[in-house]
Amino acid sequence: MWEEAAGHSPTPTRNPSRMIQPTRIKPLNDLPARDGASYVLYWMGLSQRARFNPALEYAVEEANGRGLPVLVCYGLAEGIPEANARHWAFLLEGMAEVGPELAKRGIAYVARRQPPVETALLYAADAALVICDRNYLKPVRRFYADFAARAPCRVVQVEGEVVVPVETASPKHEVAARTLRPKIRRLLPEYLVPLEERSVAHRADHLSFESTLDLSDVPRLVASLKADQSVRPVRRFKGGTTQAEATLSHYLDARFNHYAQIRGRPEAGAASHMSPYLHYGQISPVAIALKVQAAATGGEDDKAAYLEELIVRRELAMNHIYYEPNYDSYEAAPAWARKTLDAHRGDPRPYLYTPEQFERGETHDRYWNAAMMEMRETGYMHNHMRMYWGKKILEWSASPEEAFETALRLNNKYFIDGRDANSFTNVTWLFGLHDRPWGPRPVYGNVRSLGAATLKKFDADGYVREVERLAAEERS
Repeated sequence: MWEEAAGHSPTPTRNPSRMIQPTRIKPLNDLPARDGASYVLYWMGLSQRARFNPALEYAVEEANGRGLPVLVCYGLAEGIPEANARHWAFLLEGMAEVGPELAKRGIAYVARRQPPVETALLYAADAALVICDRNYLKPVRRFYADFAARAPCRVVQVEGEVVVPVETASPKHEVAARTLRPKIRRLLPEYLVPLEERSVAHRADHLSFESTLDLSDVPRLVASLKADQSVRPVRRFKGGTTQAEATLSHYLDARFNHYAQIRGRPEAGAASHMSPYLHYGQISPVAIALKVQAAATGGEDDKAAYLEELIVRRELAMNHIYYEPNYDSYEAAPAWARKTLDAHRGDPRPYLYTPEQFERGETHDRYWNAAMMEMRETGYMHNHMRMYWGKKILEWSASPEEAFETALRLNNKYFIDGRDANSFTNVTWLFGLHDRPWGPRPVYGNVRSLGAATLKKFDADGYVREVERLAAEERS
């Protein structure tokens, strides 16, 4: 079904790769573009890449039409809550390659060690108009609203971190993947298409701007940031579009076969590890989907399973945080789930641990402790173990509210891809989001539980050995 949808174009008389779908484009204020300006400004936020970036290509189109060059600016949001050395290292490894890639195309680039809105306002002063990309998190949406209200010119947002724009896919909060899936699949012919790189008609070689964010030595820069330095950068993953593309190519060449059958086994090596790169906008989800469709490896069931995770499940998370204002709190769990958990809050817990014991991996369960070790030491955990890890926090905490707080805090602190739509959605799934009531169990009530039986579906001891090996590499 995925291949049929992608292979049929609704506009056969035009080249879809030349078109940035109008539904991706949204003005954020009512001001006009200005004449007599020096450039078109692209304020780079979530889409941190120089390739397959609709916001960047739209900026080039606008600049070409006005006889102007393009300037890309980036402002470092130093001091944002929960961001630590691990997160910054991955992000800045990616940002370090953006400037040189843009320069090859004749696009100017400036990176500042100052807040994003201040940076964007600084360079908007000489811009004909400002292009920005889209982020669905509440703090960033406030950034954009603040900027658009203060900007001296037209501000246009271009949505490039989903295959189908969130509001186009659905006008409401979806109950589950089953309700969003048919809506997205109907729209894939229009959105699952290549993006052609535009030629830059007016180079920016004559423009010179002072960057105050020195990306020549990322480890040194990270060490100087006002951030939690105790959560160390990891060796297991390196940031950047080049690394993302190489990782994806190697995965499709070497490990994609039988994905549909073995993706639930943490020790099988079936994960593509694209999530961190998607989190920081270092690779486009559309680019990944097209590569998967065109892969010589993997059967139709493998491709369908992968695209289900990449598109439907990921964009269900975007739908959740866009339409649910309380997405970062326990109140985002469905009412039926909170009601049943409340009814069972007095149930005896088989084990009870403090948030600090969870963080140190000091439980009776060696498999859970291994999962926590993988997260803590390498910034990653296989989805199967993420579910087990989270469900056990619910079972072994004093209350569901405490469990939610613990799971979200650890998720956002240690995962490289923490603090995004998937993080908030996946944590709330532990408490019934996008799920249905199950048979009642102690502590869980009618919320789905996961017990030791789930560990029998894969080589759990092999998983522990692999985690211990990975952790030892990080510590060496």
